[in-house]
Amino acid sequence: MHSHAKPGRHRACASSTGFTLLELMIVLAIVGILAAVAYPSYLESVKRARRSEARTYLLEAQQFMARFYSANGRYTTDEGGTTSPALPVRLQAVPADAPRYNLSVAATPSSYVLTATPTANDDCGNLTLTHTGVKGRSGTGLTVADCWR
Repeated sequence: MHSHAKPGRHRACASSTGFTLLELMIVLAIVGILAAVAYPSYLESVKRARRSEARTYLLEAQQFMARFYSANGRYTTDEGGTTSPALPVRLQAVPADAPRYNLSVAATPSSYVLTATPTANDDCGNLTLTHTGVKGRSGTGLTVADCWR
């Protein structure tokens, strides 16, 4: 039996099944552009998630301070108002195993300021929360509303 196909035809089809260098370079350029756009967005999303975690712990520390005031009639451990109470260990670092924020309290007998200090660079800087619920930040990159959103 004779085949009607030409002998060179099978070789031509077999060699055209791969990608050309130009096609590969175009795909790599597209992937590079997508990565250049997506990666900074991803990093900002991670920072927002970490700030959210710090805000949660600040609010929990605020509840601790309210309970402390209810039990002692002041926000300090001494009547002279010179010593702030120590936050519970689970509230001192967020999260405790690999801290991204360190929490601290500065108190007087009638007021306090809770501060969450980031361990890495963050546009919001330190997040703060006062005894009256006033929210703040020390950074200049974003507004207070953006940092506490």
